[in-house]
Amino acid sequence: MNTDTHYLESLARLARYWIIRSTTAAGSGHPTSSFSATDLMVGLMFGGVFRYDVENPEYRNNDRLIFSKGHAAPLYYALWALADVVSEEDLLTLRQFDSVLEGHPTMRFPYTEAATGSLGQGLSIGVGMAINAQKFDSLPYKTYVLLGDSELAEGSVWEAFDSAREYELSNLVAIVDMNRLGQRGETMEGHNGERYRAKCEAFGWDVIEVDGHSMESIQAVYRQLESQSKPTVILAKTYKGYGVSFLSDKDGWHGKALNDEEAEKALEELGMVDTSLRGEIASPEMYEIDRATLEGDSEWYPRYDVGEKVATRKAYGQALQVLASGYENLIVLDAEVSNSTYAEKMKEVDTQRFLEMYIAEQNMVGVALGLSRRGKKPFVSTFAAFFTRAFDQIRMAQYSEANIAFIGSHAGVSIGQDGSSQMAIEDIAQFRTILDGVVVYPSDAVSTLKLLEKLYLHQCISYMRTTRMDTPVLYTDETDFVIGGSETLRSSERDQITVIGAGVTLHETLQAYESLRDQGIEI
Repeated sequence: MNTDTHYLESLARLARYWIIRSTTAAGSGHPTSSFSATDLMVGLMFGGVFRYDVENPEYRNNDRLIFSKGHAAPLYYALWALADVVSEEDLLTLRQFDSVLEGHPTMRFPYTEAATGSLGQGLSIGVGMAINAQKFDSLPYKTYVLLGDSELAEGSVWEAFDSAREYELSNLVAIVDMNRLGQRGETMEGHNGERYRAKCEAFGWDVIEVDGHSMESIQAVYRQLESQSKPTVILAKTYKGYGVSFLSDKDGWHGKALNDEEAEKALEELGMVDTSLRGEIASPEMYEIDRATLEGDSEWYPRYDVGEKVATRKAYGQALQVLASGYENLIVLDAEVSNSTYAEKMKEVDTQRFLEMYIAEQNMVGVALGLSRRGKKPFVSTFAAFFTRAFDQIRMAQYSEANIAFIGSHAGVSIGQDGSSQMAIEDIAQFRTILDGVVVYPSDAVSTLKLLEKLYLHQCISYMRTTRMDTPVLYTDETDFVIGGSETLRSSERDQITVIGAGVTLHETLQAYESLRDQGIEI
């Protein structure tokens, strides 16, 4: 493996060459945002620190690299071309309709860890992957997240910083590309590294500052990570468009591709480029995971009598106990309301598989996505109304092929005294917009128990709406439920109309049935 500084600089020059050629061919993209991080990423991937089996992107002990600044996708693809798994011809398909090299990374490109592009989300995803390595799979892989300085204005980033400190993630590295310029001018802090340092250290992280264009300094910084004992921020001073004089540190170039004439001028400035060069990524250690075979514990299986009053939110907690005793990859996350959502019941089965995420719903969803991408099945709960603030994270998760079940309690007007601000009215419509998403609204404890297992087995995003108030049990244990199905509770040969209900509203329709029957009207 050649980790000579001059060789890495040559690789970085080739990466910039490909970035120019691919974005100019596309007629769009973010070359200048890619240029600022090029030296940082080449130094990471090919400097002997990053460990990855390029033949097996899903290998469990690969280091993970997340481009939270997803608009730097031209750099991301160029890096994998340097690793010799993407051809130069493929790079020239950037942003074409049928190309896997989309304008922001998605799972169509096999080396993508998670779809990014809505800024401020990558670090939370990284927290989830780091938690998985440290807490669940006991693997030594590290998770690296490249952040743009503009996205550090997002509150979700600081939720993630706090979460990483809480879980003591010494295997997590945030690399901040401090290039000073955003889309329309200077960022909030510009090149004020001291302000960024103060913020990051206040959140309990180690901070290392570096010249983001000095390959020698970059390599020295990455070597320091071998003794990392806390989550670490590499704060890199860079210049947008670095490497080309008429682009470097110049405003007005964000998201603009060079035309043919400008591209030729830029390529001349780069100088001689050897397009045959390729880098080598260090191999990870080989690890196998011992999987304990769980057998469902009948101790946790609840029995409900028809007519017994049980809130579906409570039945959710009891159902978690049943599922968790049989499925070892089930992880529960809750936003500090687990004694109301009843997610706390999980702790009676396994305290390790319950993650308290506090009142930071955006980060909670991002962490769940990180866990999902590493093979876990997260069940994420809070009051249904509060999922609205994390809906961008949920929306983006569908593009990462997430396998997550969301459970929103205290839904609808039936919560009464809590007031209108706490009433989730839009949640069903919200989750119905998710591609291949499933929404279930159980009406009693039995349907909650049965449907929750269906959501565990469903390989996509799903949502269960639970009710605060106690409602009568309607079904027996023998009743089967299917996603997309229904149960007919009352019928006769004289029915004049069909009334459909779900959740708490079903109990209202049953009262209407009795009232209308007394009037001789069958429904």
